[in-house]
Amino acid sequence: MKKSFMEHNMEKAVNNYRYERKFFISELTRQEIESLIKLHPALFSEIYPPRYVNNIYFDSFDMKNYFDNIDGAADRVKVRIRWYGDLFGLTEKPMLELKIKRALLGTKKFYPLKPFNLDGDFGFETLVQVFKDSAIPEALRLQLILLKPVLLNRYSRWYYRSADSDYRLTVDSDMEFYEINVHSNTYLHRHKDHNHLVLELKYEQNKDHGAHNIAGFFPFRMTKNSKYLNGIESLAV
Repeated sequence: MKKSFMEHNMEKAVNNYRYERKFFISELTRQEIESLIKLHPALFSEIYPPRYVNNIYFDSFDMKNYFDNIDGAADRVKVRIRWYGDLFGLTEKPMLELKIKRALLGTKKFYPLKPFNLDGDFGFETLVQVFKDSAIPEALRLQLILLKPVLLNRYSRWYYRSADSDYRLTVDSDMEFYEINVHSNTYLHRHKDHNHLVLELKYEQNKDHGAHNIAGFFPFRMTKNSKYLNGIESLAV
């Protein structure tokens, strides 16, 4: 059977993948986590100003990616559009991302998209036109029109890097989730989570030997966490 464009990309050379370890935190504030990061013996420092991250997640009409997340499927591809700054209105430099997972390892492929308006008229027809006007492979474009937008989310992100540049940390807070439909949208069905944070440790495969010491400094456990899964389930309540 001929492999799809996304399945083909899952078979990239393993050395293109990196580790992404997550900590889902409920007992500390962002300021407390920031203090811990600054006290870390790896000497983390901020590398970018904090900014808002916005995402539109896609799934098949039978929600295959959602159920793959629940079942813990080792190999999967998450499809989303990401941009930074304002959530509504004209998107600034939107990027189509294929987030490819193989167990604990992950990699991404990026495709710049034409800007579009996220407003009450946003829907499937908007996306079809965006994909048509953007420079993405035809095989991928044909697969994208078989998917549907299912979740809009937004959060604030802080960025840190160790002194030796081998490890990066991001801290996400003030998470918001919005239901999004294939037709017109009001964005009134939403859920805000300002009580939990996500800390993520990212590093290349050849740095795994030191990751235990990096993670061991923090007083919380590593855990599985998917903003996509959390968003879908929070809006289902």
